[in-house]
Amino acid sequence: MPSSTPQDPSDLLLRLYAMAHEHAIDAFQDDALRLLQTVLPFDSAMWGTARTTAAGIDIHTLHLFEQGTDMMAEYEQVKHLDTAAASLMDRRRGTVRVHAPTWPRHGEHRRLGDHMKRWGLNNNFITADNDTDRRFVHWISLFRADPEAEAQAHETAFVHQIAPHVMQALAINRRMHLREVHPAGPPPCGTAIADLRGVIYHADEPFKAMLRTEWPGWPGQVVPTAALDVFLRGQACHAGRTVVIRHHARHGLLFLRCRPRCAADGLTPSELRVAELTAQGNSYKEVAARLGRSPATVRNQLRAAYDKLGVSNVAQLIDALRRLE
Repeated sequence: MPSSTPQDPSDLLLRLYAMAHEHAIDAFQDDALRLLQTVLPFDSAMWGTARTTAAGIDIHTLHLFEQGTDMMAEYEQVKHLDTAAASLMDRRRGTVRVHAPTWPRHGEHRRLGDHMKRWGLNNNFITADNDTDRRFVHWISLFRADPEAEAQAHETAFVHQIAPHVMQALAINRRMHLREVHPAGPPPCGTAIADLRGVIYHADEPFKAMLRTEWPGWPGQVVPTAALDVFLRGQACHAGRTVVIRHHARHGLLFLRCRPRCAADGLTPSELRVAELTAQGNSYKEVAARLGRSPATVRNQLRAAYDKLGVSNVAQLIDALRRLE
């Protein structure tokens, strides 16, 4: 398995960053790894984030490339034996190579060696970027099945050089998706990206400021439990005392948008629907026909909406409803 790692990776990086802006979030990680395969031979990979613990990594996000979930299920049973990965967890950045045929075979360590052999993980690169304060790691593992294709020192140096760019390209790709699902709205509004455990990967300043207004003393690293629990129950938004946070779930992540709470948040679903149809230019009778209600009911619901919003005409109604966007 000959290696042709480039001395100057400029072309590779240009292609990688172009892909980050252009490729769909569901495809980007596979596409980035295939691009890396053009200059560094490997057969499979895993790429993810995790908390670091004494018992091994506690995975938050995971992308498997040419590997199945059964391998990871088995790894969970032996991860506490993974001294190669553990050696990276106290460093800001690091890259190591592992040659499974020379892995210690004494005692319990044999179990991890057998695991690597069984799943074709015979020669590996592991590269990690750690937030040591939070004990949170972003890592990529590249695997070679051939026991003879031992990782070389120059290849390990190349992986160490290129890994921060690969990880940054993923962050860019996710932010591009964030802009697609939550286009910039009228200020103030904020956006963020978090995993399904609530760990925040990206948050803009308006998002942070609004959450600190809602939850004074919020440290800014994790989505507050009150909001996260709502999202994990399948509800679209959390309406707090001062903010409303909406989420879009995709690819194991939560794409979040928050805005200040407004008067229109106090409308009942029926009042809101009547108000929206009226703002679109429909008459009482037209709204009533659309909703299967009497004109008198529609009139009463619209009057209630006007009172709650503090408006007196359709132009003011439109402006009040715009704050929901």
